[in-house]
Amino acid sequence: MAMKTLRILGFLSFVLFTVSCSDFLEEEPRDQLSVDQFFTEPGQAQSAVNFLYQNGAPQMYISQGVFSGARIMYLQYLSGFFDNEFNGQERQVDLAQQLAISPTEIDATLNGIWASLYVGISGANLAIANIPDTPGLSEAERSDLLAQASFFRAFAYFYLVRMFGDVPLILEPVGSVDEIFVARAPVSEVYAQIVADLNIAIAAGSLPSGTMVDNGFRITTETAQMLLADVYLTMSGFPLSQDNYANAATAAREVINSGAFSLTTHDRDGDGNVILENSAYNKMRLAKTLANDYIYQIEYEVGIRAFPYPQWSFPASVSGSVGSAYANIQNAYGPRPELYEQYDQTLDLRAQEKQYFHTNFVTNGGDEITFPVTPYIWLDEEPFFTTAQSSKNLRVYSYPEALLIAAEAIARSEGVTAEAVDYLTQVRARAYWTTDPETIRTELAGLSVTGFVEEVWKERNRELIFDFKLWFDMVRTRLYPSGSNGEVTFFTLVGRQNTFGQIFEERHLLLPIADSEMQRNPELVQNPGY
Repeated sequence: MAMKTLRILGFLSFVLFTVSCSDFLEEEPRDQLSVDQFFTEPGQAQSAVNFLYQNGAPQMYISQGVFSGARIMYLQYLSGFFDNEFNGQERQVDLAQQLAISPTEIDATLNGIWASLYVGISGANLAIANIPDTPGLSEAERSDLLAQASFFRAFAYFYLVRMFGDVPLILEPVGSVDEIFVARAPVSEVYAQIVADLNIAIAAGSLPSGTMVDNGFRITTETAQMLLADVYLTMSGFPLSQDNYANAATAAREVINSGAFSLTTHDRDGDGNVILENSAYNKMRLAKTLANDYIYQIEYEVGIRAFPYPQWSFPASVSGSVGSAYANIQNAYGPRPELYEQYDQTLDLRAQEKQYFHTNFVTNGGDEITFPVTPYIWLDEEPFFTTAQSSKNLRVYSYPEALLIAAEAIARSEGVTAEAVDYLTQVRARAYWTTDPETIRTELAGLSVTGFVEEVWKERNRELIFDFKLWFDMVRTRLYPSGSNGEVTFFTLVGRQNTFGQIFEERHLLLPIADSEMQRNPELVQNPGY
């Protein structure tokens, strides 16, 4: 059954939100009272897991408003490579771009991120603790639900540990006031738990194999393998610098070798030329979902939650000219020239007009309007111009990313093998639409490991721009990309000036903990430099 046909019980939402710190001050926590009346039949256990698909880590991607953007965008503003035309109004955006964040000035933003992720963790903890004893579940159902809950707990902690470093590691439902004040656990311990949870999720028989589309928009074994590959790749970089490249390669190969996924291809005419309006990138834009290309996606459906991203596909300055059905539109995620220019402006199809981006629009009257580079891939035309209600799904992990993780991890652990070269070639050849793939393959095969890995990083920055990966890549590599027309060089991040003229310092690599959270939990210690 598709997720959109299910409803999360309002009662369960209340249960989970009672685990916020303010409610912990109740003499007898309400969540414990409510749980006694919950998890008494299979449907309730299913509802507990359904909750996790729209809360916790998925909340990072769900809109917080047309002007502020989604929370996941906030991290990209830290890179200095993205603009928000309302950064004067949205002070948290301006402070991020100026590297002037503090635990007091952006307390609401930081607290919102922290609290929503721990709400997801709390929901997962409740599910993991109670599903084993829920009457009426078969062993297969029990295993499947526990695997899903373990995945989402891992996903939430993966965000927390990358953004904040050491964080409280809470793995059981809170049963008393004494359990709410938890000290920060070391990064290594948090990652160990993330891996342990994902190993539960990918254990044989826990989850079905294949695409989320074929599984009713629920996660599959490959979804969990994909997250695990990303986790291992991240652990191999800063701050842990553990050599988990071989593990990352193994997990990514599991996704690739499953046969469930493939790159969306361009349509071509009789002469072999790409039909631009039917390119792979326009197919992504036009389709509600692409089963072959989307390994993990967040589901939207009108009546439950509408996809907000079309609102960010035009700048506010043209709202009166393009005929938008939305009350407000704005360019909340515009690549700054220093990033957009890293695409080869001739060879890279992604940089061509009306592929990944657009800069002009022709009105019904025939007038051409021009504007700064704005995401085109999010333009869902019927909702934008007519209904203001889009039900497109949002891609979080894609098949191109599986190929790029595998290419980097194999090169690091085995060398620049033909397999690694093939994976990177597949992604680049789709983008370099007029270049012979064999030319790309030959050029890549002759590179050193370092040179090859840098080519992977360049492709990650360009291919995954709408998957919000850039800031995390900068943090794990401690490198800053700079260049133009496809020629990119990587510089040491700390000490480098961003596009707003501000200097990255070591402290900027982690977010501060919100001042309000520090006051609530006396066991917390603030990150250095804040």
